[in-house]
Amino acid sequence: MTTRQMSTTTDTTHALCSLDGTKISYLTMGSGPSVIVIPGTLSMAADYAAFAHALAEHFTVHTIERRGRGESGPQGDDYSIAKEREDVLALQQKTGASFLVGHSFGGFVALEAARNNPSLTKVAVYEPGVSIDGSIPMDWMPGCEKKLAEKKYLDAFVEFSRSVGPLRAHKTPPWLMKLLVSLFMSAHERKQRLGLLHECLREHQEEARLDSSYENYREIAAGVLLMYGGKSDLPYVHPALERLAAVLPQSETQEFPKLNHFGIDKKAPREVARAVCAYFLKEQATS
Repeated sequence: MTTRQMSTTTDTTHALCSLDGTKISYLTMGSGPSVIVIPGTLSMAADYAAFAHALAEHFTVHTIERRGRGESGPQGDDYSIAKEREDVLALQQKTGASFLVGHSFGGFVALEAARNNPSLTKVAVYEPGVSIDGSIPMDWMPGCEKKLAEKKYLDAFVEFSRSVGPLRAHKTPPWLMKLLVSLFMSAHERKQRLGLLHECLREHQEEARLDSSYENYREIAAGVLLMYGGKSDLPYVHPALERLAAVLPQSETQEFPKLNHFGIDKKAPREVARAVCAYFLKEQATS
C-alpha cells in the first residue's frame, strides 16, 4: 500500500479482483458514506485528486483506476462496457458505496452500473459519454487505429481530438493541432494521453455499439444528477442530457455556466464537488 499526503486528507491505494480476475486499483480518502468516482477516457484516478479531496470533506471517496490504467490490469481481449460495470460493482461490494460519480466515459460507465442496481441511492454524472443517433463521432476510428499500428501516437491523438473534441478543434488543421499539443500540454499529460489511446479507441467502440440505447436507463432506480458546463461545446452533450432527463425515473439537471467539459477534473473541481455533496447529502437527509 502506498500513501500520499494531500492537505489534511490521506490518499491510500488499494486493489481488488474483479469478476474475471482482473486486478482493479483504487484510491481512497476521507471518511463518511462511501462514494465511487469513475474517471473519463484518457484519464486516470490521480487526475481527479482535487475533486476527490473536496468530496472527502463529507464522504469516503474511492476513485477507481479503470482497467488499462496504472496499477489496474489490462482491458483484456473480451473488453466491453460489461467489464467496466463488473469492476464498479466489485468496488461497490467491497466498499458498500451507495453513491456514484462519473465523468464523460466514466459517466457512461456509471449509468450502466446503476441499471437494475437497487443498492445505489444517488448517481452524479458530468457530461456523460452517451451517444444519441451518432452524436459522438466515430468516423475517426479507422484512421486512428491505422496511426496507432504505425506507432504515430501524436497523429492518432490529433485524429481523435479533431473529431471528438470541441467544435473549434474540428476546424484546426492537423499540423497546427500537433503544434498546440506540444506547446500547451505538459510532457506528463502528453505521455499519459498518448499512452491511453488504445484504451480510448476500444471505449469509443463500446459507445458506438450502444448508440441510442438510452431507453435502458429507465432501469435506474437511483436519483441522477445530470451536470454540464455552460461553456462546453461538445455536440453530444445536450442531446444526451435531454434524452436522459426524459427517461430517467428521478433526475435533476445542473449547469455550471463558466465551465467546460473539464470542469470536474481541471477547471473547478471544488465547485462541482460542492454541488455533488449537496445533492448526495440532500438524499441522506430525506431517506
